[in-house]
Amino acid sequence: MKPVKMQKSSVSANKFCFLLILTFCGLLLLFPILKPQTQQENMPKPRPHIKPFRTTLASITRNSSHPGGADMSMRLQPSSSDKENDMRSRLRNDNYSSTLESMSRRGSGSSAKEKEVGGHLVHGSSDQLDLKDVFIAVKTTKKYHKSRLELLTKTWVSRAKEQTFIFTDGEDQEFQQKTECNIINTNCSAAHTRQALCCKMSVEYDKFIDSQKKWFCHVDDDNYVILPRLLQLLSSYHHSQDVYLGRPSLDHPVEATETEGPRPVKFWFATGGAGFCISRGLALKMSPWASFGNFISTAEKIRLPDDCTIGYIIEALLEVTLTHTHLFHSHLENLQKLPTESVLHQVTLSYGGYENRRNVVSIFGGFTMAEDPTRFKTVHCLLYPDTQWCSKILLRPK
Repeated sequence: MKPVKMQKSSVSANKFCFLLILTFCGLLLLFPILKPQTQQENMPKPRPHIKPFRTTLASITRNSSHPGGADMSMRLQPSSSDKENDMRSRLRNDNYSSTLESMSRRGSGSSAKEKEVGGHLVHGSSDQLDLKDVFIAVKTTKKYHKSRLELLTKTWVSRAKEQTFIFTDGEDQEFQQKTECNIINTNCSAAHTRQALCCKMSVEYDKFIDSQKKWFCHVDDDNYVILPRLLQLLSSYHHSQDVYLGRPSLDHPVEATETEGPRPVKFWFATGGAGFCISRGLALKMSPWASFGNFISTAEKIRLPDDCTIGYIIEALLEVTLTHTHLFHSHLENLQKLPTESVLHQVTLSYGGYENRRNVVSIFGGFTMAEDPTRFKTVHCLLYPDTQWCSKILLRPK
């Protein structure tokens, strides 16, 4: 009987050990629940999820250009005046030209505004400009150096010598030494033909691209450029946008037929006789059809003069619309109809040729018509009365 009793004792001991192990495991599982409440409160709590704000493009641009990075001085809800200041700051930064170009293709950004300049509604994405930012090309021929260019170099060109480049077709050392102007011999023909005109425009375009300036403005040798008004107009846009400014000589688009195809095309163009301006952003896009002599071959495709070819490249090929402005004037219009009080608010003026000498702007000053048949001297002295040769004329009795 003893062996049986010992076996029962052993089984009981095993059961007790098993129950003891189960109890110990249960205590381990319950241990976190039995922790003091103070320890749970001291545990780190998860951060609440906050929906990020949508930051304005102006804020991103301003802060990313800051040395401290995009987190420096981030303002998520700027006031309307701050938005305008931010936009202007961004437009002055050439590093964001690609952003501005994309805005232009979308119809310009939501911060863009419109304002009236000289009676013409212009875009409000402004660009702070100095005269040094503008490349002014004057097209002429050697036979007009004395009769036309001497007047220009005495008047408005004297105020913009470094920015003005005179494109001609013959050497004239005497004139260059006398005026100290930038005179470029294009080596093009002196004839007033389509090919000769396009040859000069081709040189103008290449020289502008090399200059790295922001705006290309072309005028003829019978134009007076009112420089403050030119800067005011160009400052209403940005040089990285696609901007083509000028005045058509026709009241309808010109129609042409491409020699390759042939394909009929229709487009507006700004007449070179009144002058036109092209932003650098747009000029760079013209390169495949305009640079390194390509302008001449492009002109041959439509067999039209230089100003028409400019319009063809921009409107027909690049599909950029000409911005029409009435601030540019040529001898093709009746200049006497221009109100006297508005003359000094224009961008370019002109005068009639030998066939119509009376076609000049109506403006009054110290010069008689015999002394100033083009009225350019009178305009200049009203704009710049500090000019040395103006003072004696303007002060004399009428």
